[in-house]
Amino acid sequence: MDKLRIVKHRSIAKKACDKGLVLLNGSEVKPSKKVHAGDIIKVTLYGFILECEITEIPKGNIGKSDMQNYYKLLVKNQTA
Repeated sequence: MDKLRIVKHRSIAKKACDKGLVLLNGSEVKPSKKVHAGDIIKVTLYGFILECEITEIPKGNIGKSDMQNYYKLLVKNQTA
């Protein structure tokens, strides 16, 4: 998630996974879970729910201008 810039830091992604705030295709995941193109990630963090479909896995770190090439944002809602 940090390589795709869904979250800012790897440590935040790990803590979110450990707390059950990250779902991959509807199931809670551990931080080490492999993600593939076509997978749906749902993250509940900082009062927001983000749901996106992974379209491509980057080979390395990506810039802000390139992040939209790797996933499609499906839902972005504020939690109640």
